[in-house]
Amino acid sequence: QVQLVESGGGLVQPGGSLRLSCAASGMRFSIYVMGWYRQAPGKQRELVATITSGGSTNSADSVKGRFTISRDNAKKMVILQMNSLKPEDTAVYYCNAKFMSNEYWGQGTQVTVSS
Repeated sequence: QVQLVESGGGLVQPGGSLRLSCAASGMRFSIYVMGWYRQAPGKQRELVATITSGGSTNSADSVKGRFTISRDNAKKMVILQMNSLKPEDTAVYYCNAKFMSNEYWGQGTQVTVSS
């Protein structure tokens, strides 16, 4: 049974940093494209960043230069380092795993950026 468990969300002031972690189990982690998505209230879920099995990354223009995605295949974890956070980054952040027709989601972790 595949599980993706996010952690690291919380309340942070504008300009602050947070580090989100996603621990995977029940899957051949190294072959999956891993990603982070977010959904703000009243908005559609959107891509934040992805990382391939080979380590190539892609990120939304809104987070370029501020967020960094990385993965540790041995630990089956994907990390999203978020710096210079803005109020518009407030959302529920979801971990995602994709390989061919297989796709899995975590339960989400809340990130709130507010003074």
